[in-house]
Amino acid sequence: MLCLGVSGGLDRVYESSPELPSTFLHDGAAVLVRDGRVIAAVEEERLNRVKHSNKFPNNAIRYCLSAAGVELGEIDRIAFYATEAYCNTMLERLCVSQPIPLDAKLVLRELLAREFGAEVDASRVSFVNHHEAHAVSAFAMSGFEQSLVFAVDGGGDFLSGLLAVGSGTDIRHLASFPEHNSLGLFYLETIRYLGYGLFDEYKVMGLAPYGDPARYRELFAQFYELLDNGGYRVHLDRIGPALLHSIEIRRKGMPFTQQHQDVSASLQEALERIVFHVLRHHREATGMTRLCLAGGVAHNCTVNGKLLYSGLFDDIFVQPAAHDAGCALGAALMMSNELGKPVPRERLRDVYWGPGLGNERAIEQELNAWSGHLDIQRSDDIAGGAADWMANGAVIGWVQGRSEFGPRALGNRSILADPRPAENKGRINAMVKKREGYRPFAPSVLEEDASEFFELPDGKREFPFMNFVVRVREAQRSVLGAITHIDGTARLQTVSRETNPAYWDVINAFKKRTGIPVLLNTSFNNNAEPIVDSVSDAIATFLTTDLDGLVVGPFLVKKRAPTRRDWTALSVSLPPYASLHRVRSHTAGNRQETVCEIRTGRSDHDSMRVSHELFELLMRIEGEASLGWLLDTTESDEAKREDLVKELRLVWEQRRVRLHPPRAVCDCNETQGEAQPELMSMAMSTRSSGEEAGQRVRLQSASG
Repeated sequence: MLCLGVSGGLDRVYESSPELPSTFLHDGAAVLVRDGRVIAAVEEERLNRVKHSNKFPNNAIRYCLSAAGVELGEIDRIAFYATEAYCNTMLERLCVSQPIPLDAKLVLRELLAREFGAEVDASRVSFVNHHEAHAVSAFAMSGFEQSLVFAVDGGGDFLSGLLAVGSGTDIRHLASFPEHNSLGLFYLETIRYLGYGLFDEYKVMGLAPYGDPARYRELFAQFYELLDNGGYRVHLDRIGPALLHSIEIRRKGMPFTQQHQDVSASLQEALERIVFHVLRHHREATGMTRLCLAGGVAHNCTVNGKLLYSGLFDDIFVQPAAHDAGCALGAALMMSNELGKPVPRERLRDVYWGPGLGNERAIEQELNAWSGHLDIQRSDDIAGGAADWMANGAVIGWVQGRSEFGPRALGNRSILADPRPAENKGRINAMVKKREGYRPFAPSVLEEDASEFFELPDGKREFPFMNFVVRVREAQRSVLGAITHIDGTARLQTVSRETNPAYWDVINAFKKRTGIPVLLNTSFNNNAEPIVDSVSDAIATFLTTDLDGLVVGPFLVKKRAPTRRDWTALSVSLPPYASLHRVRSHTAGNRQETVCEIRTGRSDHDSMRVSHELFELLMRIEGEASLGWLLDTTESDEAKREDLVKELRLVWEQRRVRLHPPRAVCDCNETQGEAQPELMSMAMSTRSSGEEAGQRVRLQSASG
C-alpha cells in the first residue's frame, strides 16, 4: 500500500503568486510510505533551492516516486497537509487577482496531471487536518503505546495547536488552540522588534542566553495569562505598543544591545512558562508519563531540554521534522493507517530518507567537470583523511549517503570541524555562514561516549536529532570551546554506529587522533541557500565559501586556483526562481534613476542590485550560455570584463545565478534528481515612487 503525503504551495517555482498569510503554504515536502514505513522523503527546498519553499513540491514528489520505482498512477492515496475548507478559503484570497478555481482538490489534481502527465481520480486525493498531521507524525514514530501529544505552531486550519492523547493507532483530541492564541505568533510578533522575522525564531533562541529575563519579566507578564485547567491566553496586540515604548527597536543589520538580549531572554522565559503550564496540567489530568512534540514551536530545543531535565515526563519524543514539512509525513501515515497499514510500533532512529549521491563513477564525473577549480583525490580511508584535516585545523564539508529529512544536518550534509578551539565558532560564522557571531554550533558525539561529556538524564543515551539542548559537563566546557554556548549548554546529537556508520567512523577517527569523540557539526550551506543536497550543490557551496576541504563519497577535495580560461569555460544560467527587473525609482534628492535587480520573490525585499552591464549580459542568456561567449558579446575592455566576472561571482555566492560546467559535461539537475523546469520567466518592470506601474513584459525561454 503506497501513500504519498504532500505539503507546500499550489503553484510552481517559476510562477509568482499573490501574498498569503505567513502561516500558510511553506516548507513544501513529499513523503512516500509503503505499508506504514517511510521509503523516501525530501523537502522541496533541497531540490528547487528556495528556502522554506512555498511552491508545489513537484521535484520532491518526483524523487519519491523514483526512489520507489513507481509511477504516480500506482500511488493508492495522496494526502495534502491541510483541510479542504481551509485551502478553499486561501484560494478565495488568491483569486482576487488570478482566475483560480475555488476548488482545492481540483487545483491539486490539475497540478499533478500537468506535472506528471497522469490523471488522478478524485477518490485518491485526500485533505487532512493540519495539526492532526503534526500530532500523528510524532506519535506514530515515537514507539510509544500511549502518550500525551502536543502539536503547536504559528497556525494552520484556523488553529495554532492541538493537545491529544495517543493510544495504539488512535489520536484522541483533548484541546485545540485558536490562532489568536498562537505561541508561534507570540514569538514571531516579538522578534519583529529585534530585527528578525518569519523563520528566524531559532536565532532569538540562541540569543536568549546572553540576556537577563528579569529585566522585562513584568512587561512580558502583560502579554499572556495562565488560566485554569492548563489554559492560557496571549495578547498579541499588546506586544508592539509596549515594546515601542520600552526598548530601542533594532532594524535588520544593526548591532545587538543588552536590551535586545534581555528581551530575547524574557521572551524565551515566557514561552517556557506557558508550555510548562499547559503540559503540567494535562500530565496530571491524563496520567500520561510520555510526551510527543511536533509543530514549529517544537523546534525550540531550549524548551525541549528543560522539559527533559524537569522529570515531568519519563520520556519525550520530538519529531525531527517538526515544522510544516513534517505534516507531509503525518498525512502519509494517516492515510496508511486508514487503509489498514499502520506504522509499526518502534522508535524512529534516523531520517536519512532523501536523495543519495549516485555511484562512485557519477560522483567522480561530477567532480572532474570542475577539475580546473578542484584538486581531487580518492581515498580508501576517507574517515582518516577527513579526521587528519580537522585535527590540523581544517573546516570541511562532509557529504555522504542519502540526505536528511528536516532542518538539521545530521552527518550526511554537514560542515564539520574540531569542537575544541573557541575561535572556531566565530571563524565558521564568518567564513561560511556570514551570520551573527553569537550563533552557537552543535556537537555530534559518539553515542557510547556521550555521558562523559554531557549531563544526560538517567537512562537516556540516544539523542540522534539535535532536538534537545543539554548541559555540557562543567569539566568539559573549556575543552569543547567551539560548541559550548555561553550558558554551558549545547544542542546535542548522539551518533550510533548502527544508524550512520560513515559518520560514526569519522568521529571515531578524530577521537583516535585527539582523544575527543566529538565534532562540531553545522548544516552545509551558506547564508543564502538551503542545506546542500546534491554533489553539484556541495561543489557550488564549497567554491563560494572559505571552507578548507570537501569530502564527497570516497573523494578528498581541495581548491585550486582556476585560470581565466577555467572561469570562462563555465556556463551561466538563471535559477527558475530568479527574475530580472529594470526598475525606475526616486533617489533621496527626488531624482529619478533606473536600477537593475535580480529578484527571487515578488517584491524588492527579495532583490539584489546588479550593474547595468551585468544585467545586459544576463539578458542575453536563453536557457544557459558560456561565460566566455557572453563576455565576447560585450564591448567592454579587458578591465571591465574582469570586473564583470568578479561581480558575477558575488551574485553566484548569493545564488541569484548559477555557474556550472556545460550541461553536456555535467547535468547538475539530472544528478540532483530534479525535474527540468519547463520555463523560466524573466520579467522587466517599471516602478515609480516605490510602486509598480506600466506594463510588465514577460520573456520566456527554456530553463537551464
